[in-house]
Amino acid sequence: MRFYRRLQPFHAISFDLDDTLYSNQPIMLATDQKMVQYFKDTVTAQVLGNHSHSFDFRFWWPFRQQALLLAPELRHDVGLLRQKSYFLGALSLGLVDAEAAVFADKALGYFVEQRSNFTLPQHTHDFLRYLKTKMPLVAITNGNVDTDKIGIAQYFTHHFHASIENKLKPDRDMFDKTCQALQISPEQLLHVGDCGKNDVFGAINAGCQTAWLNQYQVGKRLKVLPTLALDNVEQLSKIVL
Repeated sequence: MRFYRRLQPFHAISFDLDDTLYSNQPIMLATDQKMVQYFKDTVTAQVLGNHSHSFDFRFWWPFRQQALLLAPELRHDVGLLRQKSYFLGALSLGLVDAEAAVFADKALGYFVEQRSNFTLPQHTHDFLRYLKTKMPLVAITNGNVDTDKIGIAQYFTHHFHASIENKLKPDRDMFDKTCQALQISPEQLLHVGDCGKNDVFGAINAGCQTAWLNQYQVGKRLKVLPTLALDNVEQLSKIVL
């Protein structure tokens, strides 16, 4: 643990989820492979007929870009953006609107199911359960993992995920809403996350304190110094009174 700023008293902790409480990269790589297989085995055989497409990211990426051109606000909601990409891709393969909508809904449902198909170690549950007895915990994420399915929803008093209504980090929107929901001032919130841009810069810009945890070495580099840096998330227990 290393301190870069004076740690002020805090009354709540917010957590980023992906690559903070667990390593998300292997989960997403496995999910991407499952999605390719899903489209190949289920969709192409039963709905779309025979096509030469591999249905990996190279197929869907142009439709993602098209979706963003049509509705730039979708950048704040990775789930809706993915759904719209699947919809536009299905249209390109000859489905009519109603068929493409069903196609997109089912594909997104399968994606969320697979990207949430993992469990956290018992020591993580024990740690979050302990922290919950000390102060409110909040989840603030740009992603769409199902916290109920992975078994951590019960530890958080609030869960904010980026959407059309909640602007994507590093925008201060979800940090502000967290403080409003808990009725605390921004400096009374300690935000824990892996990304130097989304988590550290975003939280500091909102007036919050920050704990940077880059355990999995995937988050963007620091733009500004955090309040402190952690080697592992359990080190928080040393500063929670």
